[in-house]
Amino acid sequence: MATMIPAVSWLRACWTLLVCCLLTPGVQGQEFLLRVEPQNPVLPAGGSLLVNCSTDCPSAKQVTLETSLSKELVDNGTGWAAFWVSNVTGNSRILCSGYCNGLQIIGSTDITVYRLPERVELAPLPPWQPVGQNLTLHCQVEGGSPRTSLTVVLLRWEEELSRQPAVEELSEVTATVLAGRGDHGAHFSCRTELDLRLQGLRLLVNTSAPRRLQTFALPVTPPRLVAPRFLEVETSCPVDCTVEGIFPASEAQVHLALGDQVLNATVTNHGDMLTATATATARADQEGARQIICNVTLGGERLEARENLTVFSFGGPILNLSEPSAPEGSTVIVSCMAGARVQVTLDGVPAAAPGQPAQLQLNTTENDDGRSFFCSATLEVDGEFLHRNSSVQLRVLYGPQIDRAKCPQHLKWKDKTRQVLQCQARGNPSPQLRCLKEGSSQEVPVGISFLVNVTHNGTYQCQAVSSRGKYTLVVVINIEARNSHFVPVLLAVFTTLGVVTVVVALMYVFRARKQRGLYHVRQESPSVPLTSMPTEAIREEPSRVE
Repeated sequence: MATMIPAVSWLRACWTLLVCCLLTPGVQGQEFLLRVEPQNPVLPAGGSLLVNCSTDCPSAKQVTLETSLSKELVDNGTGWAAFWVSNVTGNSRILCSGYCNGLQIIGSTDITVYRLPERVELAPLPPWQPVGQNLTLHCQVEGGSPRTSLTVVLLRWEEELSRQPAVEELSEVTATVLAGRGDHGAHFSCRTELDLRLQGLRLLVNTSAPRRLQTFALPVTPPRLVAPRFLEVETSCPVDCTVEGIFPASEAQVHLALGDQVLNATVTNHGDMLTATATATARADQEGARQIICNVTLGGERLEARENLTVFSFGGPILNLSEPSAPEGSTVIVSCMAGARVQVTLDGVPAAAPGQPAQLQLNTTENDDGRSFFCSATLEVDGEFLHRNSSVQLRVLYGPQIDRAKCPQHLKWKDKTRQVLQCQARGNPSPQLRCLKEGSSQEVPVGISFLVNVTHNGTYQCQAVSSRGKYTLVVVINIEARNSHFVPVLLAVFTTLGVVTVVVALMYVFRARKQRGLYHVRQESPSVPLTSMPTEAIREEPSRVE
């Protein structure tokens, strides 16, 4: 099978053969040189340049440029010619030739073509890189010449991580770094440097698009989940999930749930600590064993914590009276009930079985007014006993009464003293108590201190009145005038004073006579004249109860 050779390859082979043929005669006998300017030029791919062929030979003829490149004669003269060479796409050698004194003379130069790489790309980085693990960077470089002047540099921001030559047409340069927390958010890139400074040009740089790295670190311990063991239907409780030692905490995603119910969590972070808080509300269809779940996701990895939770329904206790306000002597039924599986106890008497009501019946008396009934309910949830209590108070309606033990029926008070009539009435509804003097509308205050005078002397009707009837008690009050015992007391005082005076006088006389040795006892009248004394205030006496 015949092999097809491209036309460009044929032209290049023919041009090489021509150059070899032309070089031989020039080397043998030329006396003058044929110069080519510029020497060893460097052009960008597809560039153009002006080539000048010249010689000092006075009889130079047929000066021309030999090249496979596209050329155009610009101007010529004796011993020189200038050509415009365009669209130089690859390294080439060009020849200037001519004749001097019948001998061929030649000159040559090499054209070096440079081009920047067609592709400089840093391979994608992993979405998340664990802290403390090696990260390998891959930079792919395609094209670019001359290869001997092409270098690939791997960068973190502007820090050089690696510098390597690009050898192959399609090169991949790698570098390995140990990822740390400081690398989170860092930009990595690769750069090619085409160094043409030895050729009189500058350093040509081409840089890839940067790629941002995200690093992360997870703690060894799972999240700390705080949730109650029990939750009643239609009630709420707080749920807290805390993770310590997570980096970066602000990038972590937290998922809190009660069974299949997603909770609306509020997430806060301080340093490497993350806390998620939510409120869980139990629904009726969630009754039974459930789980509170906390999932923390970062870097494609997940931390999880679970806590068991029992959702229960605890109805009651509901405590009822058949008649909250019952007349005295009526029948009242007290009942207490709760939800299923709940054991109720009414005033110490348990119901027949869990879920059954407890009842008691009583005939009301005055003593039952204000009586409280207590019902306790107990529910067992996963080995724990939950308790609730309820109470209700019975109101018994009965007529008014005055307690005789607390309301003396006979009182003896001093005139012009302050006294209190202590009387109390009871009944439901509470009665109004008034004490009115018989035969007049004069009223004595009850339970209030007042100044007694002789007008308060008399018999009083104390009445307790309410919507349930009337009760009357008679109270007699005797008022003693302030001077009723003044005269006897004064006489007694004067008599005592007279006796004391006589005794003192006798003792004086007896002593005087004894000193003289003479005694004459003379009978005298025992009576002593009374003298007036200043009147003293009589102290108030407390009231007496007869």
